[in-house]
This record gives sequence, structure tokens and C-alpha cells, in this order.
Amino acid sequence: MSQPLLQVRHLALGFRRQCPGPAAFSTVDALSDISFELHAGETLALLGESGCGKSLTALALMRLLPGPARFQAGEVLLSGTEPGQRAENLLRTSEDRMRQIRGRRLAMIFQEPATSLNPVMRVGAQIAEVLTLHRDLPANTLHTEVLTLLGQVGLPDPERAAKAYPFELSGGMKQRAMIAMALAGNPDILLADEPTTALDVTLQSQILDLIQSLQRERQMGVLLITHDLAVVAARADRVAIMYAGQIVETGAVADVLKHPSHPYTRALLAALPERAPPGQPLAQLSGRVPPLGSWPMACRFAPRCQMAEAHCQEEAPPWVRLPSRDISVIAATHFARCWRVGDEVVRTEPVDQSQEGSQPRAHMHPPVLQVEGLVVRYAPIRRGLLSALRQRVSGKVDQQPRPIVDQLNFVLHAGETLAIVGESGCGKTTTAKAILRLIESESGQVTLNGVSIVGHGSRPTKGWRRDVQMVFQDPFASLDPRQRISQVLAEGPKALGLPAADYDRTALIRLLDRVGLPPEALARFPHEFSGGQRQRIAIARALAVSPKVLICDEPTSALDVSVQAQILNLLKKLQAETGMAYLFITHNFGVVRYLADRVLVMQAGQLVESGTTQQVLTQPQHLYTQTLLASVPRID
Repeated sequence: MSQPLLQVRHLALGFRRQCPGPAAFSTVDALSDISFELHAGETLALLGESGCGKSLTALALMRLLPGPARFQAGEVLLSGTEPGQRAENLLRTSEDRMRQIRGRRLAMIFQEPATSLNPVMRVGAQIAEVLTLHRDLPANTLHTEVLTLLGQVGLPDPERAAKAYPFELSGGMKQRAMIAMALAGNPDILLADEPTTALDVTLQSQILDLIQSLQRERQMGVLLITHDLAVVAARADRVAIMYAGQIVETGAVADVLKHPSHPYTRALLAALPERAPPGQPLAQLSGRVPPLGSWPMACRFAPRCQMAEAHCQEEAPPWVRLPSRDISVIAATHFARCWRVGDEVVRTEPVDQSQEGSQPRAHMHPPVLQVEGLVVRYAPIRRGLLSALRQRVSGKVDQQPRPIVDQLNFVLHAGETLAIVGESGCGKTTTAKAILRLIESESGQVTLNGVSIVGHGSRPTKGWRRDVQMVFQDPFASLDPRQRISQVLAEGPKALGLPAADYDRTALIRLLDRVGLPPEALARFPHEFSGGQRQRIAIARALAVSPKVLICDEPTSALDVSVQAQILNLLKKLQAETGMAYLFITHNFGVVRYLADRVLVMQAGQLVESGTTQQVLTQPQHLYTQTLLASVPRID
């Protein structure tokens, strides 16, 4: 067997915290006994709920940790570049040496591109910086290589993207630009933290194909951090399931996903919307991942496990080796950390069965939102005074750009869920922002509860914004970093003049509980949460004013499957109770199948197909819809 590119041996990491009493500081465990290997040309997936330590593991390998972090034990061994050269322990490497390793030997695609790209540098300049530092390319070839990289990751106009600032690109485009930056240094190991979260299914397939192609060409090792079980099934060789800072099951993908042995792995698989019977609520885990400092000393999953016994609360479970059925994978061994590895019983938390069959049908309710002939066109950007002078002297007017949204028509009924699907940049988010009047439309009419809110002569009634709320795609960018979560949640009800009882501490705790967050979250700031937790806060903020229409822009894209099940069950239950209508923008066709009544398919700003969910997903008529569905990864 070849020498691994990377060996992680019994890695333990903690955070130093100030505490009352004689001891001024204490260390809280964050990662415990993390061990795995990554070989050349191999993809190892880290899978688990938000807050389990997946991203922290990758940041620890890169030594990109906050000040209070402390390595407590273990080794991170990076293989040498020459045959026979000794492996280098990254935990004992100087910071100067780590700056040489980052980007060249180890590169990372971060989870949130909007906060990882420099907002005051053009995208091309940021990629060129990596090429200069790690590949020492001459200046006359930099621009060509930048355009090649941007083209490889699927940006339709690399020249324009290179000249753009990050805020000028959509979420999916920013993600692709970051991937191009990570690949620019030709790294030996790529740490990919949710690399396709913001991408539609065709671009997701394209990006994963690109990573696989470069992986084969360069024999690059890939550590893939994701919550998408279907991506793991389709793209990874081995998988490690993480829970509360530990790896609880690991093995070849076929072994772990087809024959899951740990109760946690089984519960994640049971929560997939693809596996829910029609009309039935999704299976969901009870409780949530315990926060740092409150992990059980024995089995960490025991408080949430429906199969736990008394000794599970008292004794740490052993590693149990299971027979591997996949001999094609390097180091194909299957292990699980559990006392009840052989128990095939799977029980999940009982959910509210009153949701069954309670979804109201669209034709039984009046329209709550009508969009007619909506056209949105962005004005051409004229950079600087000289550009304007040249245009005045020449008498030439810039050609009017094509519409981002072109003659869009649809109706949304009370109690209905209407899904909009399509590739990144096709106009889905622009449509939502135009409805909310966050951007100006060129023409068309939008009517909310019979009152025109967009269009010529529209006069929205006071307080109309309470009736239509939005959950934005990027939760970090949409939350004020200077406000505590209690202020974030109370801001909407206060601004709309709602009674104080709607945003007192009791109401806010109840709101957090509905989206699966603990009461102590109220005192924290957005940066103290993981990406998935921030998305839940954004959903809670939108629900705080009890809207009649909720526009959801990729609301579950940053969530793991267990929390996704909880949110989808919550949305269905709220809809059954209140008759709220959802305009649901997503690229997750499993969520579309489970939640939506009707589907709109958009391509290049135009509506190309619409119909009931069953019609569109099982009998697509347009070639574009067929292409989208063919790109969807499937867990089986």
C-alpha cells in the first residue's frame, strides 16, 4: 500500500475559556481522538450535523484557528515531496513554513465564499495573487491562467468575472471563483468545505467532475466536508461520520451507506426527504448536538439515541471492526464506535402525525401573490468619468443588456408551496428581490392580497412587508454582525410596531426552539455559530412577524439532513396551521419533491416549464428540465 499523503493520529483540540473560581482558565474539548488517513487520488468525506467539528477539523489541519484554540494531543503528518523524505508534523511546523504549505501543498475551499473573498479586490487579482505566490508565474501569463481557471469552474464569462468585485457575482459564481482560487496553486491535498452548497445541480456536477478530473490528473487527495449524502455516495471513496467532536463510524462509502452500523448514521439516512413516504412527515432526530463543554463523558450520542441502554451513559463505547464488503477502496475497513453495532433496530423521534395529509391544495384557496409580465434589467455599469465622456463624444449609447428576468408570470395561492428551480444566474433570486422591492423592476405587476406592490401606479398599504418575508441565501451576510441574536430576532417585530409580547424573551426562546436552537443562543453573536446554525437563525427571524408569504432562497442549502428534516417538518406544520404560502427557491430536488405543490423551471430569465411537482419531476417535457434532473446525484 502506498504511503498516505496525510495521516491524522489521535488529534485532540480544545478551547481555552475564562472561568470563575481559583482556576482562571479551563480548556473545553472540541475534537477528541480524530484519526484518519488520506491517500493520493482518494476522496475521504467527513459527514455529520452542523457543530460536530467537521470544519474545525479542516481548519486544524491548515492551522487556521482562533487564539483560544489549543492542540492537546496527536499528530498531523504531511508526506514529503520526494521519495524517502520524512513526513512533516504540521502541529510543530513554524508559521513561516505553514505559509508556504497553505495553497501549495494544502488548499482549502471555505464554506462561505462571501466572507472568504476580499471585498475590495477584483476576483482576478485574488486568483493572480495565489499564482504569483505558489507557482511563480511570469506577469505576462498571469491573466491567461486566471481566465483558464475561471473557465474551468464553469463561469460563463471569465473575462467579466475576473474584472468583477465579489459583490457583483451571485452566490454560486462566488463559490466557483473560490474553487478556482483553491485550485490555482496545484495543491497535493484539497480540503473542500461544502464546495457545492451554493450551486445548482448542473454546476454541482460540473464542479465535482472538475475536482475528480484534476484529482486523477494530479493524484490529489481530497477531504470532502459535506452534509449531502447523495454527493458522498456518488463522489467519495471512504466516509467518516462525525458527532460531537468524534468520529463514530468510518469505512468505504458502500459499507457505511448501505450497511450503517451506528445509530447516528442510520438516523441521518432516515431523515432524507427522498426516503419519506408521500404525505408523511420526515423522520427527525430528537434534541441537538450538545454545545462545547456539555458533552457526555461516555457515549456522546446516548442522550439522543433511541436505542441507548444504562451502560451507554456510563461507559465510553469501544471501536468495533466490521467486515468490509468493498475491496476496491484503499484501506477498506469498517469501524463503528458503539455498544450496539449489531442491533438493526432503527427508531427515530415520533413526529406530529397531524401533519399528514394536511397540506392544503392550491385550487381551494384564493391567490395571495400574483406576478404578471415581470421584467428586471440591470443598467450597464459605466466605470469612471472617461467612459461617460467617450460615450458623449461618440454619440454611441451602450447596448441595453438582456433582461435578467423576462416576462415572468405566475400565481401563488394561500397554503401553497411553489418551487422555483434553475441554474445559478437564471433569475430566481432576482425575482424574489423584485417582489420585495429590494431591486427595481423595469415593467410588470406584482399583487399581494389584491393590492399592487410593484408596477406602475402601485400603492402598497402600510405594513405590507409584514405579510411577505424572505430567508436569504447567505445567512452570514444577512445577519448584522454587531447584534446579538436576541436583537436580530426582535428587530422585525419592533420595526413593524407589534406588541412587546411578540418579542420578549419567552417568545424569542420559543422561536429558537422551533428551529432547533438552544435558549443560550440569544446572548451570542452571528460569528459564534456554524453556517447551518446561522441559517436557522435567519429562518427564525423571518417567522418572527408571522408572514402570509415566505420567500425562501435556498433555506436548507447550508443545513445537514437532520436539521433539514426538522425545518421542512416545521414549514409544513406552519403552513397547515396558518395557511402561509411559500415561494421556495432551491436546487435540491429531493426537497422539491417532498415540499412543493407546483414547480417553475427558469432558464436565462425565462419560464421554460411549469406544472405540478409530480408532472415536472417524473415527466419533464423541456430538454433543460431533463438536463437538470439528469444531473441530480442519488444516494442509491
